[in-house]
Amino acid sequence: MKPTAIVTGGSRGIGRAVVEELVRTHTVVATYNSNREAAEAVAAATGAVILPCQLGDPKSCEEFLAALSARFESVDLLVNNAGMAPRERRDILEATPESFDELFATNLKGPYFLTQQIARGMLARETGRIVFVGSISSFTASTSRGDYCMTKAAISMAVKLFAARLAPHNIQVFEIEPGIIRTDMIASVAAAYEERIAGGLLPQRRMGEPADVAKAVRAIADGQLDYSTGQVLHVDGGFHLRIL
Repeated sequence: MKPTAIVTGGSRGIGRAVVEELVRTHTVVATYNSNREAAEAVAAATGAVILPCQLGDPKSCEEFLAALSARFESVDLLVNNAGMAPRERRDILEATPESFDELFATNLKGPYFLTQQIARGMLARETGRIVFVGSISSFTASTSRGDYCMTKAAISMAVKLFAARLAPHNIQVFEIEPGIIRTDMIASVAAAYEERIAGGLLPQRRMGEPADVAKAVRAIADGQLDYSTGQVLHVDGGFHLRIL
């Protein structure tokens, strides 16, 4: 029997690439928020199970967990991928409480408490792996989307907390920090990024692809990093390097 993996936000972009990678070895449950058509396309192409889950809504998360437990006895791998960018980029001096609350609910509170629930099941079996997909925005100040940056900085600490708590129980926790990845999230600014990358923004002078992130998840899923819990994997073309 294949191990079971959950990939939140699995209907497009990085999430879809992770689903496509993991179905080779896992029974994959891919969550989606509102785009059921895209999720069904992923299911048709990969054989993944699709379930709705709006991470920012506790009731939706409860319904997802109930549906999950009705179909699967255990979860072996959780990939916290789902997240959102601000609906509108605003200077931090013009930012709104509404955007702040929405991003923190979706990008931080949702995955934090979903992980709490999944980890409890893993504790009972003393095994499991958990991945949080963070961002270079956790350490890179973008003053036009401060709320997003703060959610990703907080995710980095969540990784440390869960890694420390779960390590004695053979449950490994990792953070993957993608850089500039070719997805819908950056479509409106992709041309500007391409120009900056050509000018030397990244040591590896190309934009990342969703498959680059999926390969990092593969290494974790295969147990290649099981003695490295709490590790941050930079999938950013070398952006995190400090070069003089």
